[in-house]
Amino acid sequence: MSDLSTSFGAAPRRLVNLNPKPLAVALALVVLGALYLAQAVSGKQAALYVLGALLGITLYHAAFGFTSAWRVFIADGRGEGLRAQMVMLAVGVLLFFPALSAGTLFGHPVAGEISPVGVSVVFGAFIFGIGMQLGGGCASGTLYTVGGGSTRMVVTLIAFVVGSVVGTAHLPFWSALPHLAPISLVKTLGVGPAIALNLVVFAAIAALTVVIEKRRHGRLVSERVPSASPWLHGPWPLVTGGVVLAILNFVTLALSGRPWGITSAFALWGAKAFAAFGVDVASWPVWSTGPNAAALAAPISHDVKSVMDIGIVIGAMIAASLAGRYAPVWRLPLRSLIAAVVGGLLLGYGARLAYGCNIGAYFSGIVSGSLHGWLWLVCAFFGNVVGTKLRPAFGLAVERVKQTGC
Repeated sequence: MSDLSTSFGAAPRRLVNLNPKPLAVALALVVLGALYLAQAVSGKQAALYVLGALLGITLYHAAFGFTSAWRVFIADGRGEGLRAQMVMLAVGVLLFFPALSAGTLFGHPVAGEISPVGVSVVFGAFIFGIGMQLGGGCASGTLYTVGGGSTRMVVTLIAFVVGSVVGTAHLPFWSALPHLAPISLVKTLGVGPAIALNLVVFAAIAALTVVIEKRRHGRLVSERVPSASPWLHGPWPLVTGGVVLAILNFVTLALSGRPWGITSAFALWGAKAFAAFGVDVASWPVWSTGPNAAALAAPISHDVKSVMDIGIVIGAMIAASLAGRYAPVWRLPLRSLIAAVVGGLLLGYGARLAYGCNIGAYFSGIVSGSLHGWLWLVCAFFGNVVGTKLRPAFGLAVERVKQTGC
C-alpha cells in the first residue's frame, strides 16, 4: 500500500531488535484508548479501536501493498502482490456474500458498501491511482506508514485530508453527472453465481500475472527475506496478510454492521478543521443533513472509521517497534515533498468522487458485491500506470529486478 511495502527485501535483521520506547508508548495508547472509548462511547467502539490496531499490525508486518504491488507489476511485471490481493478478495467474498444476502450476521443487521456506477467513479478512481504513486501510498498505506514513522507520509496524510474535504464541497456536482444506480451482484445474480463469477475473475487475474511474470523474468520472483521470528518481528507472507485482512474486515462487518472503510474519516477530520477556522462547512449539502451532519456535530470518538483509523496508526507503530524499524527521518527532498502534497490532494479528492478508496471502494466494495468496486479497480489501475510514469520526475524510485542472463 505504500513505498514501505518493498522494504522487507533488505538484509535480515537480528532476532531481537526492537524499539522499546515507542513500543511502550503505542501499547499504552491502545490500552488507554480502549478504556476511554469503553467508558465514553461503548464497548463495541473500544473493540473497533483494538481491531484497527490489529489491522495496523497486519498491514505493517505483511507490508501488504496496493501502491507498490501495482507499481512493480506495471513497471517490472512482478505479480506477487496482485496475487495476494486476489486471495484476499476470494476469502472476502466467501465470508461476505452469504452474510450480506441474509442481511444479518450473528443476529445483527449488516449491509455492504454498494455505490453508484458513473462518471464520478471513473474520474475519481483514476486520479486516486495517480495520487497513490505520487503520494507514496493509498489510504491504508498512508496510515500504516505514518504509524511506522514515515515523516513524508505525514505530509501525504495532511494533503489527503484537505483533498477529501474539498471533494465533499464539489460532490453534488459530480454526483449529478451520468451514472447508474448502485448494482449489487449478490442481489442481481444470487449468492452462488455471484461467488462463482468473482472467484473465476480472481483466478483469471492471478493466472495473468503468472504468465506475465514468467515471460518477463523466466520465473516467479519474490524479494522477501525470511525472518527468524516472523510473527513477532515480521515480515509475514503476503498471502497470510491478505487472509488476515479479509478476516478482520469480516469482523468489522460483524461489529459495526458495515465493511471496513477509511477515507470518510479523513473528510470528517478536514470538515472539523475547516469549521474550526471559521468555514461554514455545516451549510454544505454533504454536511447539512443526515449521518454526515450528525458526525460533524459529534466528537471524533463516536465515528467508527475515525476510531479504527487511529487504531491502524498505533498498531503500525507497535509493529514497526517490534520490527526495530521505528526511526523517523525528518529530512525530505523538495521534489519528494511536492509529490507528497500533490499526491495527497489527488488521493483525497479522488476518494470522495469515487465513493471510497482502495479499502472502502476496491476491497470492501468488491467483497460487498458492488459493481462500482470493479469499475474502481480498472480506473485506479490505469491511474497507477500514469502515476508510475510520473514518479521519476519527482525523484521517486520505480523498483525493478535486475535481469540475469539465461
